[in-house]
This record gives sequence, C-alpha cells and structure tokens, in this order.
Amino acid sequence: MKKKVHPLFFLLFITVTSVFSQTNRVMTIFPQGTILHGNLPYNNDTLQKHLLDIYLPANAKGKLPLVIFIHGGGWLSNDKYADMGYMQKTVAEIVSSGFALASIDYRFATQAVFPAQIQDCNRAISFLYDNADQYGFDKKRFALMGFSAGGHLASLVGLSKNNKVEKFFMPNTNKSFSFKAVVDFYGPAELILFPGADDEKSPESLLIGATPLARPDLAKAASPVTYVDKNDPPFLIIHGEKDELVSTKQSRLLSAWLSVAGVPNELIIVKDAPHFGVMFDTDELRNKVISFLKKQLN
Repeated sequence: MKKKVHPLFFLLFITVTSVFSQTNRVMTIFPQGTILHGNLPYNNDTLQKHLLDIYLPANAKGKLPLVIFIHGGGWLSNDKYADMGYMQKTVAEIVSSGFALASIDYRFATQAVFPAQIQDCNRAISFLYDNADQYGFDKKRFALMGFSAGGHLASLVGLSKNNKVEKFFMPNTNKSFSFKAVVDFYGPAELILFPGADDEKSPESLLIGATPLARPDLAKAASPVTYVDKNDPPFLIIHGEKDELVSTKQSRLLSAWLSVAGVPNELIIVKDAPHFGVMFDTDELRNKVISFLKKQLN
C-alpha cells in the first residue's frame, strides 16, 4: 500500500532545492544580514544571460535608492559577479550605506551583436522598475555603475535614455524609468578611438559586427558620446592613468562632451593605475563614489 505524501512536502522540497541550487560566489563580500534575491529572470525566458541579482541591506526600511551594477569583460566574457572581487569594500559600503544593489547579466557579442547588450540592460532595468514595490526600491532614485565594457553600457544606457532610441529596447519594455547618476569606471566612450578600430577581431568590432572604420555609422550608434545632451544625469568618471586596454582619452572625451553640454561631471585619473584592480577600491576613491551616490540619490 502506497503512503500518501502531503502536498506541503513537495512545496518544501521545491523551496529548499531552489535555495541550495542558487550559487553566489560573492555573497561573503556583503555585510552580514544582506538579503539576496538571486538569479531572477528578467526577460521571461531561460537564457542564463537574462538573469540578475538583487542585494538589499539588512533591516531596510522605506523605499531604497538602487544602484544598478553592470560588469565588464570586453562585451565577450564575465558575469554579474565580475568586478566585485576587486571592489569588495566599495560593494560592501554601497549596501551598508542603505542602497539596494542589482547586478545584471547581458548577452555577449558572440551571442548577439549590438544593440542586444543595451537591449538587455534596458530590459533588466525595466524589470527592476516594474517590480520596485516588491523589492522595496524607490523608482525615482536609480543610479548606474559600470566597469570597462560595463562602464560603456552604463554610460550608454544613462545618456541615451532621454533620446528615446527605439532600437535600444525590446518590444513591450516599460520605458518609464530614469536615472539620477552614473558612475563610469574606465568605460569606452567613442569606439572609433580604439587602436583596433580597423581590426575585425577586436572586441569593438565583434560588438558591432564590423570594424568601426568600415561602419562608422554603427560605431557612432554604439558610442556613449553620441547621446550627450544637457538633460543627462550627473557623471562620476574614474580611469587608470596607465590603462593599456582603454585609453584615458576615452574618459577625457566623455567628460569634455558632458562639460560642453553643461552636465555636472567629475573625472578622476588614478595615478599609476592599470585597467582594473584593487587600486580602484581605495579609501579615497570609495569615499568619492559613496559621497557622489549619496548626493545624487538622497
């Protein structure tokens, strides 16, 4: 005779299984008690690159400002945990300062060429906006933070939003969101400036599906400086003096365009710093980042 199994057993089994199958290799970076909502699908599909994580401060009250974290990797590698490893203290300080943090994945250029990457970012942000009440976000206090290729995407998302570029959005995406601030760590700003602009195997060429010199129209469409105007959010731009992958000219050009348009911005060139690493997680830079976020989001 078969014994009947109570339906609650199956519910418990599914819940426990989902919790233990959810791996997060950076959770120890965050302050004790940080609440994780991990591997949330933001596009109603099963693509691994259409997932995001949300980190909430312990005992959070009221509607929280949200920092949206976009990883680097040349548009070709890494995931939503990347860059946190060498920015541990800054990441922890963001959450301990009372901000919610969301880290998003997006498709690589080898999976889909531009504008797929910004479509994914905007879709993820739309998901965060649509579910703000559920997770406790203040819809009016969103900021972007990106590193390298993620800095490019953060800048591009932040600058192009008010330009209403239809091809940057998937169909039926809520476009009601806006941004109070952008923190750009050594992100490309003008693709045509890259030394590999005529190399079909360069990351920027793989991103747009052609060399920037052969298709300057595509390069322009994928360059953040194209969308600068007076209505853009304030920027904090940080770049390593000895960056051999993304020239400081990229950030200097972006800062100059922002200044010409009258957009508040600050450019920090970090002495002797390479393209990425713990030199960007110093007390001085961390204080700059947190102060900027508090000023713009509070």
